[in-house]
Amino acid sequence: MSTERKGSGTADTMSLTVAVLDPDPQRRNAAAAVLAGKTNLHVTEISSFPGKVGDLAQLLPQLPNVVLLNVDCEPFLAFNLVENLSANARTYVMAYSSNADMKVAVHLMRAGAHEFFTAPIDSAEIAAAMERAAEHYAAANQEARAASRLFVFLGTKGGCGVTTLASNFALALAQESEGNTLLIDFGLPLGDVAINLGIKSEYSVDNALHYPDRLDSKLLSTLVVKHATGLSVLAAPSEFSDYTVPGDSIDKLISVACQAYDFVVVDVGSRVDLFSTSLFDKLAIIYLITQVGISELLNANRMVSKFFFTRDQTLQVVLNRYKPSDLLFDEKKIAEALTRPPQWKIPDDYAATRRTRETSSPMVLVDSAIARAIREMAKTAAGLHNEKNEKRGFFRFLR
Repeated sequence: MSTERKGSGTADTMSLTVAVLDPDPQRRNAAAAVLAGKTNLHVTEISSFPGKVGDLAQLLPQLPNVVLLNVDCEPFLAFNLVENLSANARTYVMAYSSNADMKVAVHLMRAGAHEFFTAPIDSAEIAAAMERAAEHYAAANQEARAASRLFVFLGTKGGCGVTTLASNFALALAQESEGNTLLIDFGLPLGDVAINLGIKSEYSVDNALHYPDRLDSKLLSTLVVKHATGLSVLAAPSEFSDYTVPGDSIDKLISVACQAYDFVVVDVGSRVDLFSTSLFDKLAIIYLITQVGISELLNANRMVSKFFFTRDQTLQVVLNRYKPSDLLFDEKKIAEALTRPPQWKIPDDYAATRRTRETSSPMVLVDSAIARAIREMAKTAAGLHNEKNEKRGFFRFLR
């Protein structure tokens, strides 16, 4: 249960969302009251307290900019909560306690807390801390905009349409941005990106991963194949292999790719075994592909809660084959299942899908509801969502 308050704030102060987590109502109200009149804040009081780290997703379905957390609980739990919340680069964690113990403070700072207060919280101290939080949030956003050039497509289960969306998104991104774009197929051992795009490749991801010490931008350029639109593709191998790919080889490939290309799009299918690699770096944009079905939404809930709870803008939930007339659940139930509203809805367009299968032509090269939705995704990813001439990118390939 939560209570919301809006601070008075000033016009020149960045607006921040703040959550106060404290099971003690008197102490929690006192902390929120200090916050309410100091800066341009939107404060939410969380009256319950997580019994374990996994409960955070239910208490904070939308991760705030600042979390003010009372740590007068079991020390190991407090440490884990701070560490988990601090995993998001944009979240500024502040801890407070009735115990002015410097050892506890140092321990929490090492876990990721940016500030430590002794209750009752001093109003001048919290005001200065909120200014630092605003600076931190602005810097983190700027860093994310500069570094977020890796787009990873992940499905909640097989058959969600991950490869179709990743392939068409990469094509649209290359055309709309006019940037040097690479599509990598990690749907090992037999990915379908090349088939979706109607191309053949002599080399594959396997060739790049077998020799990580030799891999550089020059070698990578010899392994990719170019689509007619200019998109570079590093295909999946066409045969089974007994080779087990080490994580550092994947990290090297992604590092080289991000240095050599303006944009890197990766199709990982539904491979949760890759979570420990740099594919899921905190600055990578993850497109989680799902459908409005019981098993798909259940899987999405599990994946968001376990792997992506601390992500905000870097997690983009995509509802594929979306058909409002056939929904089993209303929009509110869908958002609850996903722990957040979906950012994108790709319509169920049977005619466009059939035409693509019959002509082997990527969807985004023929005007349709699906093509327009995917192009909007690509333009937003490239920072072009305010482009005035909506048709310029679409017809560039036809000239």
